[in-house]
Amino acid sequence: MLTDVDDITVLDADLDDPRHARAVVELIAAYARDPMGLGRDLDAGVRAVLLDGLRAHPTTMVVLAFDVDRPVGIAVCFVGFSTFAARPLVNIHDLAVLPDARGRGVGRRLLEHVEARARARGCCKITLEVLDRNEPALRLYRAFGFGGDGGGMTRFLQKRL
Repeated sequence: MLTDVDDITVLDADLDDPRHARAVVELIAAYARDPMGLGRDLDAGVRAVLLDGLRAHPTTMVVLAFDVDRPVGIAVCFVGFSTFAARPLVNIHDLAVLPDARGRGVGRRLLEHVEARARARGCCKITLEVLDRNEPALRLYRAFGFGGDGGGMTRFLQKRL
């Protein structure tokens, strides 16, 4: 049973804490299964090295949301650098909330925590990518103040290696 949104705890993940480490893998796997993720389960090989990779990356920042003791949301972020502002920035690489916890303010709480961390670091902005068909996420991000600079949205392109 889900508790009130006031019972949601949002915190910086400690990737060396077994409870947090388990939550990170579980939440990223759940996000991978979601139609807005990969639409399929996370590869076992990826699961096996995910935490080591996050620990090894020098700018990793992971935020977790718990409903009492149950992990219900995650934001995986990386600190980058804006050459136009000559200041750091935070990129939200993954933001996911379990389906049965959506619509309860968990995503907003994760964004608020990331923003507080970014401001404390002196960052000039927070960036993210979102699928154009992900209307619930787009509504959340727009309500939180995300938008395009220079009169338009920025497309995220990729070339797989």
